[in-house]
Amino acid sequence: MGKVIEKVKLSSLFDPKKSVEIEAVIDTGATMVVLPKNLVQELGLEKIEDVMVKYADGRVERKEVYGVVKLELKGRVGNFDVLAENEEAQPLIGQIVLERLDLIIEPSTRKLIPNPRSPEMPMIEVFVATANSRHAWHTRFKLK
Repeated sequence: MGKVIEKVKLSSLFDPKKSVEIEAVIDTGATMVVLPKNLVQELGLEKIEDVMVKYADGRVERKEVYGVVKLELKGRVGNFDVLAENEEAQPLIGQIVLERLDLIIEPSTRKLIPNPRSPEMPMIEVFVATANSRHAWHTRFKLK
């Protein structure tokens, strides 16, 4: 399978004048947005916390998380925290973004598309369980 690469617009949520358009790999194996540290600095994002990151090769390292970036992809918009990587790192868009923006990779074409079940706007899936019940149910909400 080839890489899925998409144009993404990123803006600082707190300073919208700081904005860039980049190409990023859509990585369903990654969790969140990953950007090189120089791009994080260019956007003027603020450090939120340190986290431990486990890589595909088994390494574990401490990394910094910054926020908040406004991300525009395929006509959909959301606000996300960003994991800062080294300067050579390829920008990645992970599963949290895909879930929140309700985007999927169409298997036959390997293209990123809006979920066909909600083409006009993102829909969030919510799994609900009550404290006094053994029952859970699943519902989908459209975001406006």
